[in-house]
Amino acid sequence: MSDIHNLEPKQLWNYFHEITQIQRPSKHEQKMVEYMKEFGKKHNLETIVDNVGNVIMGKPATKGMENRKVVIFQTHLDMVPQKNSDKKHDFEKDPIETIIDGEWVKANGTTLGADNGIGVAATMAVLASKEIAHGPMEALFTIDEETGMTGVFGLKKGLLKGEILMNLDSEDEGELYVGCAGGIDVGAVKTYAEEASPKGMAAYKVSAKVLKGGHSGVDIAMGRANSNKLMFRFLMQAESDFGIRMSEASGGDLRNAIPRESYSIILVPEIKTAEFEGFVKGYDKMYKAEFAETEPDLLFKCEKIAVPAKVMNQSDQYRIIRAVFVCPNGVIRMSQAMKGLVETSNNLAIVKCKEGKFEAYNLTRSSVDSAKEAIAWKIAAVFQLINAEVALEGGYPGWKPNIHSPILKTMSKIYEDMFGKIPEIKAIHAGLECGLIAGVYPNLDMISFGPTIRFPHSPDEKVNIASVGKFWDFLVGTLKNIPVKN
Repeated sequence: MSDIHNLEPKQLWNYFHEITQIQRPSKHEQKMVEYMKEFGKKHNLETIVDNVGNVIMGKPATKGMENRKVVIFQTHLDMVPQKNSDKKHDFEKDPIETIIDGEWVKANGTTLGADNGIGVAATMAVLASKEIAHGPMEALFTIDEETGMTGVFGLKKGLLKGEILMNLDSEDEGELYVGCAGGIDVGAVKTYAEEASPKGMAAYKVSAKVLKGGHSGVDIAMGRANSNKLMFRFLMQAESDFGIRMSEASGGDLRNAIPRESYSIILVPEIKTAEFEGFVKGYDKMYKAEFAETEPDLLFKCEKIAVPAKVMNQSDQYRIIRAVFVCPNGVIRMSQAMKGLVETSNNLAIVKCKEGKFEAYNLTRSSVDSAKEAIAWKIAAVFQLINAEVALEGGYPGWKPNIHSPILKTMSKIYEDMFGKIPEIKAIHAGLECGLIAGVYPNLDMISFGPTIRFPHSPDEKVNIASVGKFWDFLVGTLKNIPVKN
């Protein structure tokens, strides 16, 4: 772990290492907030914590640059807590164990928190530096970006005075982002009656596991399997062919992560157990063939267990299995405005059936607000047909691209001058906080950029070391060339 201190730029990596030692899963960022307050105090920075927990800092311009436009660095303090099933780790108590693996930094069996820890560390390095030339600066560190954006939802007018906002939360070095998708949570809840398990049945736990998962926006177009969809596709045919009875099912635990593991506990007639076990092996073979390129480690298997006392009533079982089976998932539509960009998608993130309660939670994204609403309503209709209570919550707007942005023009030229190539101008199919910030501060000139991060929101998350160096050099170079105030 100490090797991380030897990476360049050292000031950035040292702060990132400190961040990895602080527990900061979404909705549990208080230790991180206190750490930031102490950092502000140590460096004599004007520091406030607003009424929802966001940390805001200010730093005066270096001598001779007082006439530059005020720049706001914007990052988020929380991280997605995901770990491999065999990894013992408590995200509210344990530090992240970092590993240098060739050209990458990753974690030992958990998410790394480079999303958005690298952006936070870069901001801290600038704020702490006495050598970097810059105009007047502000830094906005939000909370709870990953599970509802409640920090930025609570941001008030009048706290920020900047004219340019640099969001440091995108994940491909050499790309400048000028737009992002909006999102909305679609949740469905239904109670169901349970009854005693029928006689003459054997019980199995069926599992879909060792999937890659990933970010439900950035990775949604990669063709990875959704464990909930695999499971309920199987249950649909198993119900038809074997007359199974379902006792419980569960898959996924975060709305913004593609679910990697699901299981169901089902009953099968004892006289059909051998045939059923062969049926499961057939699904394992079929799924491995279908997802051979994207899910090389996929496992779909069953194990015999003790018969549970109760099962779901047959009528609700029939409806719930079919509702989950037909629920839209994955890429819905590609963008017509920007080639290669996903416009609209849905992630069937969490499904639970246990002790008389069914729950399903989706995260719907789109860069077109009307399309986002249409898919959300479609998902709602699916679950309303089985008499579930449906709630559409946490909606946030997308960030409409502005290709005429002055800061985009400035940074494109700086990047070309520094690295000899023109950066790609893109929008991202993920929920950056820029859209919500623009609702409170509509006159901000905004842009997003960052180093190369792969597989965020999964234990495979890693950040490219060389890209962090380029990101840092570009950031410092940009600060030297911020335009003067009008």
